[in-house]
Amino acid sequence: MEQTHIRLGELDISVTFKAVKNVHLSVHPPEGKVTLVAPIGTRLEVARAYAVSKLRWIRQQQTQLLAQARETPRQFVTRESHYIWGRRYLLTVVEHDAPPAVKLDHRRITLNVRPGADACRREAIYQRWQRSLLHEAIPPLIAHWEKRIGVKVEGYFLQRMKTKWGSCNHLRAHIRLNTELIKKPRDLLEYVIVHELIHLIEPTHSERFIALLDQHYPAWRETRAELNALPLGQAV
Repeated sequence: MEQTHIRLGELDISVTFKAVKNVHLSVHPPEGKVTLVAPIGTRLEVARAYAVSKLRWIRQQQTQLLAQARETPRQFVTRESHYIWGRRYLLTVVEHDAPPAVKLDHRRITLNVRPGADACRREAIYQRWQRSLLHEAIPPLIAHWEKRIGVKVEGYFLQRMKTKWGSCNHLRAHIRLNTELIKKPRDLLEYVIVHELIHLIEPTHSERFIALLDQHYPAWRETRAELNALPLGQAV
């Protein structure tokens, strides 16, 4: 696999040459990073010409991403809005001298902290709770789709990521999932898991990969569009 870059004015495009049949051009959230995957043996001039022919489309995609709603920074104070599994909740902060805890009911999230806990401490407690929800939801989904797709995941990891919802190390059979998925509807988390599990069979976004997605998750295009249209988290 060979990697290089194409510079078109102020636009920088990351180019990767892989064992694929066709050229694939992508604009990635949240910043609008552009990547181009081309078949091994493609001359750089040909890849450049293809990118030039798609400049208008690239600019349109980047404009849409820049206009996309972004979450405002959270202060972890009472009556602040937070999202869990795609639903909006109001936060209630309660200070009392007891171990920190987070509770969720049908309308609100109650964050119990010790007196004097600052915003950083409140955020740490809250994020630990978010991860616990993901750890409850992810294993059953992996187990379900392992059987359907015919793969075996050796481990999964959670990480806050700027540009990806998930990633896969097919050699180790590990997948990595963005912690921001806790804010999205559960079916979007499921789609990302399916996407990464299929990478255990086909590491690249090849025609075979697309065919497998079509087979196992026919609505993936609509789901991907919904995922990328939802508000973006703050950069980390």
